Amino acid sequence: MLGIKRLGLLAAMVVVGLAPAAAAQAAAQPSTQDTQYLQALHQVNLFEITSGNLAQQKGQNAQVKDLGKQFVTDHTQLDQTVKSTAQQLNVQLPNNPTADQQKVLDHLNTLSGAAFDKAWVTAELAGHVQAIQATQTEISQGSEQSVITVAQDALPVLQAHLDALTALAQTLGVPVPQTSASSGTPSPGGSATTGPGGTESPAPGGTSTETPAPGTTETPAPGTTETPAPGTS
Repeated sequence: MLGIKRLGLLAAMVVVGLAPAAAAQAAAQPSTQDTQYLQALHQVNLFEITSGNLAQQKGQNAQVKDLGKQFVTDHTQLDQTVKSTAQQLNVQLPNNPTADQQKVLDHLNTLSGAAFDKAWVTAELAGHVQAIQATQTEISQGSEQSVITVAQDALPVLQAHLDALTALAQTLGVPVPQTSASSGTPSPGGSATTGPGGTESPAPGGTSTETPAPGTTETPAPGTTETPAPGTS
């Protein structure tokens, strides 16, 4: 009987000892925001590594090739941090880019030369704007410090990429997304889905000034400032 009582006491002690450990493990579970950010950034990295390799293989412009090489290096390093952080927090990462990202990669694979360069820059601009916004959201709304640190480390890298892409876009005549990375809700897929060669997508401020005043049906000569004073007959 004494032996049974001792076993019962030992079992109770083990359960009591495990309780704090289980509670600590539960407390360490990352929030939905933290989990989704790690998964999204991992998919961004998968996309950027593949896209960067495509730029080196298919790009015509030397700057496109150079940026592609840099993106592969930088996003590979970022992803190592993402993967180690996810492993520590028991977050399962996807194995592939998103369906939308894969569509962009498939489209880029069909292009070459100058058409590829413009399409690649267009897609990269949209992707980096979206990634920066997600990163800023994690920094302000994340709860797990290790994930917030990942975001804080990623932000200057992503911003440097966006700056380089913006300069290259101006050289190639590619429209730059109007929404800045720090402002709210851009249409993330918008600039990526617009046909990369579709430089027809007007700069939002551009064509709005061309719409004539509703009442005037006569096409006014834009340069004529000699509008007669209303009272003069």
